[in-house]
Amino acid sequence: MADADDAALKAVRDRIDAIDRELLRLFNERAECAQQVAEIKMAALSDDSDAPVFYRPEREAQILARVRAENTGPMPDDDVVRLFRELISLCLSLEQPLSVAYLGPVGTYTEAAAIKHFGHAVQARPVSAIDDIFREVESGNAHYGVVPVENSTEGMVNHTLDCLLDSTVKIIGEVELPIHHCLLAAQGTEAAQIRVIYSHPQSLAQCRQYLAAEYPRAQRIAVSSNAEAARLAAAESGAAAIAGAMAAEHYELNVLASSIEDHVGNKTRFLVIGRELVGPSGRDKTSILVSTKNEPGALFRVLEPFHRHGISLTRLETRPARTGTWSYVFFIDFDGHQDNEDIRQVLDEVRQVAIDLKSLGSYPQASL
Repeated sequence: MADADDAALKAVRDRIDAIDRELLRLFNERAECAQQVAEIKMAALSDDSDAPVFYRPEREAQILARVRAENTGPMPDDDVVRLFRELISLCLSLEQPLSVAYLGPVGTYTEAAAIKHFGHAVQARPVSAIDDIFREVESGNAHYGVVPVENSTEGMVNHTLDCLLDSTVKIIGEVELPIHHCLLAAQGTEAAQIRVIYSHPQSLAQCRQYLAAEYPRAQRIAVSSNAEAARLAAAESGAAAIAGAMAAEHYELNVLASSIEDHVGNKTRFLVIGRELVGPSGRDKTSILVSTKNEPGALFRVLEPFHRHGISLTRLETRPARTGTWSYVFFIDFDGHQDNEDIRQVLDEVRQVAIDLKSLGSYPQASL
């Protein structure tokens, strides 16, 4: 009986080895195709033309949507999509290594969002402030940037909205990242020894109930990022940090408690910014800025065309305008691509009743 089991097991393992060899051949064949794409784009360059665009968010979104639709299991859809995203990332790095600026230092949730969106083959660079990320992309020092824009429990990141008011960059993608906070401390630190807890202000707010119940006497100190909190906790006796698992690994901290956020399903949405317009992928979102007169019914006249044409709004936020006391700018996200005929008609109608309308970009909706 044992001999029969061993023979059956060997047969399956031999089949796995054969499949692995075929996968390796196909992976490299796909990589060669990516290199051919780069050669074709470079050959089409003229002396006065701009550098070719190698990263096409709409093309990637279409590939991942097809993979999800065609997956027959037993691998879960999300796992298959992650696998193909890493494959795409590796192939793209052969065409052009992408430089992506994110809100640092190393170990932040923004870094995790950048890797989730672009894959591990990307050249991710930490930047100290959100407005610096916009400048890096505008100047061409980075191909793309990743910035936080809203949290499901704490609301909008106003600094990002204010940067979008003045910047020339476009939104080319979005990332939704589940936020699971951990309480971290240096190796050997016990929970009873903690007297100070560092974290980003939003993370402290998202763990308010946990901290009140478990560490009512510990001092809470807000810092610029969760990764900075982890760095401080690693160097200070009796200190802890609220951060993610990536920060724990990078700063070699012990995880005292996991998933300490007050609300299950806590997520942060990030925007991917770049300099190019993105074509339709088939499942898109558009973001615009609208300025109106400070008068009764102004917002209603802006929103009414969306309702009449059956366009679903996904986000509406207000920020003070740069000019004019008590004047406001509305940030509006809605389903669809600005090249679609129905969306064009809606935007034309909004322009007729608004002081100004600025398109921030159309981009594929988050796939994971």
